[in-house]
Amino acid sequence: MAQQAYMTETDNGGSGPEHRGTRLRRLLDRLAGSWRGDPRIWRRGLVVAACAVLLALVMVLHSRIPNTIGNLGSLTETFLPWLGLLVPVLLVLALVRRSATALIAVVLPSVVWLNLFGGQLSDKTATGGDLTVVTHNVNADNPDPAGTARDVADSGADVLALEELTPAAVPTYEKALAPTYRYHSVQGTVGVWSKYPLSGVRDVDLDMGWTRAMRATVTAPSGQVAVYVAHLPSVRVKMEAGFTARQRDRSADYLGEAIAHEPLRNVVLLGDLNGTMNDRALNAVTSQMRSTQGAAGNGFGFSWPASFPMARIDQIMVRGLKPESSWTLPQTGSDHLPVAARVRVTTSDS
Repeated sequence: MAQQAYMTETDNGGSGPEHRGTRLRRLLDRLAGSWRGDPRIWRRGLVVAACAVLLALVMVLHSRIPNTIGNLGSLTETFLPWLGLLVPVLLVLALVRRSATALIAVVLPSVVWLNLFGGQLSDKTATGGDLTVVTHNVNADNPDPAGTARDVADSGADVLALEELTPAAVPTYEKALAPTYRYHSVQGTVGVWSKYPLSGVRDVDLDMGWTRAMRATVTAPSGQVAVYVAHLPSVRVKMEAGFTARQRDRSADYLGEAIAHEPLRNVVLLGDLNGTMNDRALNAVTSQMRSTQGAAGNGFGFSWPASFPMARIDQIMVRGLKPESSWTLPQTGSDHLPVAARVRVTTSDS
């Protein structure tokens, strides 16, 4: 009896799967019917269509947007993935306007965005690797440096890089990290902690007047790795000046030159670069290294701001090493998220 009652309810307009499918088909049929025979569907929505084409052109030609006016090109490239949010907005507007022209035009930015960032939507992580590295801008105003140190140490990192260290907070980090990391070095406002011996430690000149980058050799069981830790100058968005990043851009060139002259085969760069891999201003670095997130991550791996990450400005980049996995760690007392990666040390025969 219960089964018969259910079948009767479904047949008489209930909520069964078949009925829901029928209602959807009827809705689509009514929508199509309202469009058929209306010649205006090709003339309406031309503004929406033009916006869709413009959006596609911005994404395709982002490298051609000049930096001469407020570094507009770099600003666009910093938040380039977020332009994809405009696609569903344009789609809704095209449907509201009942414009076939606009609907066809919206396909263009959709395809462009998927071509640029579709690969980020897949999980590229793999098992394996023999060295775990973590970088974290700990924030000079961090209210709990000891807690932040414990959080990043619990990540299991073999090599840990910290940026934005203050003289007052350094002893706290050293004390909290000492049980996990036998070797460490602090140069200016950056430091590296390692479970394996360090050698060849020196600061790296970023043409800033004080030390915000360093280099060290980590002798891991799988081989030697040159580790660079860097904190490039901050950028600001100002109404009168636009995206102010001249000092960062110059420091990126200095950092890129230092890495280009690195004699070791296996190199890892850890740090807050205040820029994304899409930003052409970091080309001196990004042209010779690859991002672990892009090669072995799952998603975009945004790291800043920690409360609502919108951009990946904290980077782990490698040369020679093979990325196996990349991820972000939970929020600490900083305004940045820590980022981590597992890499495989390669040899000339690999």
